Amino acid sequence: MARRGLPLLRHLLRESASSSSSPPPLKTLASAETRRSVTYMPRPGDGTPRAVTLIPGDGIGPLVTGAIRQVMEAMHAPVYFETYEVHGDMATVPPEVIESIRKNKVCLKGGLATPLGGGVSSLNVQLRKELDLYASLVNCFNLAGLPTRHENVDIVVIRENTEGEYSGLEHEVVPGVVESLKVITKFCSERIAKYAFEYAYLNNRKKVTAVHKANIMKLADGLFLESCREVATKYPGIKYNEIIVDNCCMQLVSKPEQFDVMVTPNLYGNLVANTAAGIAGGTGVMPGGNVGQDHAIFEQGASAGNVGNQKIVEQKKANPVALLLSSAMMLRHLRFPSFADRLETSVKRVIAEGKYRTKDLGGDSTTQEVVDAVIAALD
Repeated sequence: MARRGLPLLRHLLRESASSSSSPPPLKTLASAETRRSVTYMPRPGDGTPRAVTLIPGDGIGPLVTGAIRQVMEAMHAPVYFETYEVHGDMATVPPEVIESIRKNKVCLKGGLATPLGGGVSSLNVQLRKELDLYASLVNCFNLAGLPTRHENVDIVVIRENTEGEYSGLEHEVVPGVVESLKVITKFCSERIAKYAFEYAYLNNRKKVTAVHKANIMKLADGLFLESCREVATKYPGIKYNEIIVDNCCMQLVSKPEQFDVMVTPNLYGNLVANTAAGIAGGTGVMPGGNVGQDHAIFEQGASAGNVGNQKIVEQKKANPVALLLSSAMMLRHLRFPSFADRLETSVKRVIAEGKYRTKDLGGDSTTQEVVDAVIAALD
């Protein structure tokens, strides 16, 4: 009995080996390719819709924030908006708006026009100070299908947001002589440096560059550099270097791909971020946000110079891409990563196809046409 069973066992083993070496059916492969990998396991209750404070703002602001609302509704994103009217010519941000942001923790904002000169302070600066939004982040990167002078640009500019030249401490000493104070503190310099290195660490970035003018402002920018150097020693896996701000601007326009994460004091960061945005495709496509310990405001990353462009408003041809990508950042911040991925992918697909683009990107599409294309491209 055992002798008769041995050949049968060998035969079965040979059949098993041959079947395991043969390729699986195409149907099996197709189902394996379409199966989603487990990338994010939500905690119970993570799908609860979140309230977001919405400030449409001035000029093109209502146009582009209206675009965001349409896309969020089309995606069935788990967010809803509490809308408040705030305008740049107001003396202060209304208390109910501050209270709403404190309650909701997150705000999406269109551009606010800041009057030049006079005694009206910037409401943007007021919001940052009131909510202690100490870190401004602007991501400047090439978009597929959008031709630029430089390739392989992917720069994150992290800027201290609450002090420096934007402290607002100005006064007229005697008629015709104005003194404007630049304030740099150890506390604020350390926390922005920590945020920059932590961002680099969590996002698999390789290098942090501190931008300064310590060769002239030896005490103020010297303190900023000292703080960055101290924090850098705690992140040995991330390369750290320093660059003087004027040389930085020259290097940005000649070889921007050398930069990764940049950490800067307040004023330099504003200039560097706008320069990097222009190199990578323009301010109309660069996302950004302002974040503090408890609150965050997401808005167009680089200066919205077209906020008050009445012609764009009348023609309804404002570019919504920057705020759409900022909204994707907001969705990730709210722990809705799949919605963020869908939104970002659809925006990039529309840009790559090139059929629907606003005038600043070389097209002639209206805001609504771009929004419709993004909604149609949603997976």
